[in-house]
Amino acid sequence: MPISDIVMMDARGLATAIASRKLSCAEVMAAYLDHIGRLNPQVNAIIALQAREGLLAQAREKDEQVARGEILGPLHGLPHAGKDILAVKGLPMTFGSPIFKDFVPAADAIPVERMRAAGAIFIGKTNTPEFGLGSHTVNSLHGATRNAYDLTKSAGGSSGGAAVALALRMLPLADGTDYGGSLRNPAGWNNVLGFRTSAGLVPVAGEDVWSPSISVAGPMARTVSDLALLLSVQAGYDPRAPQSLPGTGARFLSPLDGDFKGARIGWLGDLNGWAPYEPGVLAVCETALKTFEALGARVEAAMPDSAPEAAWKAFIKIRQWQQGPSFQLHYNHPARRALLKPEAVWEVEESMKLSPFDVANASAARTRWTNAVQQLFGDHDFLVMPTAQVFAFDIAEDWPHQVAGQAMQTYHEWMKAVCLVSLTGCPSLAVPAGFGASGQAMGLQIIAPIHHEMDCLKLAHAYEQAKNWTADVLPALLRG
Repeated sequence: MPISDIVMMDARGLATAIASRKLSCAEVMAAYLDHIGRLNPQVNAIIALQAREGLLAQAREKDEQVARGEILGPLHGLPHAGKDILAVKGLPMTFGSPIFKDFVPAADAIPVERMRAAGAIFIGKTNTPEFGLGSHTVNSLHGATRNAYDLTKSAGGSSGGAAVALALRMLPLADGTDYGGSLRNPAGWNNVLGFRTSAGLVPVAGEDVWSPSISVAGPMARTVSDLALLLSVQAGYDPRAPQSLPGTGARFLSPLDGDFKGARIGWLGDLNGWAPYEPGVLAVCETALKTFEALGARVEAAMPDSAPEAAWKAFIKIRQWQQGPSFQLHYNHPARRALLKPEAVWEVEESMKLSPFDVANASAARTRWTNAVQQLFGDHDFLVMPTAQVFAFDIAEDWPHQVAGQAMQTYHEWMKAVCLVSLTGCPSLAVPAGFGASGQAMGLQIIAPIHHEMDCLKLAHAYEQAKNWTADVLPALLRG
């Protein structure tokens, strides 16, 4: 059966067609549900898919609003599935854990609330590893999500379901979160875009709003223009997240054109040999750097004047401090502890060993690393590096236990170079970089100074205009 032209449209084109009544919301919903029905069983990206008749009824209500001239916002009538660690009112929110297999939140998370107000129709959730731990989307409740380009490989994570659903055109847009690469790694492995934004740009409330996590929420899309569209909806101050940034997301609807002749780009690569990379990863990304040079940019090697190993050790401690208490309630309950994945148990047990001095020293080490990276922006407008240290690995693996012959000591060490970008707080936009010799996708991070999201979007847009990997190389499932 041929692929519907509707699902192949980008989000902006789809929204325009709905607003101009060239397409009805019901037509769009039916096309997406048919497409999901054909492809999702092969990849397991979308979970908790809601009943067809109920979703079509919601779509018809959106059509009635269009007829009355009551378009809610830029996402009016677009089908959407939220990542399964963000609350969507009335839909299951399992965190990929059997502990929460029956949990249904009574209210939306702030980003979800904003997407719903902009007209999105929530059709289900996207799969994620248990509690979002690790860059491999697999859990005991819903199973594994398969890579859009190779069904034998990992989708990445923790926004793996979102990335695969996007790549296979089962969603026009997707949302995600990113602590150590969860928006960027799956985007890179599935040839789409993911945007880790500055802390506070996309507000997320929680039990503790005064100790912000390294984790941030952000958009995923197939085009830079669509990425900016979703960010315009997600971003902006909310009093429930008092450290969120002032203003609205309207500025991300500004034109994305830019001139990058003479722009200075620093290539971080393997951080002077500190981070091991699977053979071929750096080569794919170094080839992609030529696209920036074709735009007139100047690319040169760059390295922060600070020890990455000290920053990595700080990351581990800060993550334990921030993540461990989240699972301690379950850890202290013997029956629930038995249901926790080993990585969650490890985070709790290691967090118990930390003293206030350990946390303070780790935060100071993070500051030294951040300051060193910030100094690089004195000589560079952007920094770039790969979105992962390895290509997508076998779906049956738990995580890569060695990279380029080096043993990995923890479940996230194989992503340590990407984690060090998270430490800086800088916005980092993952764009496709190309494919390795075995046909596996890799991405490239475009990193800018804190709060310079528009600069990331403009450079990514110029890069996309020069080389559009997402449009040019479709997954085999979309090629018939």
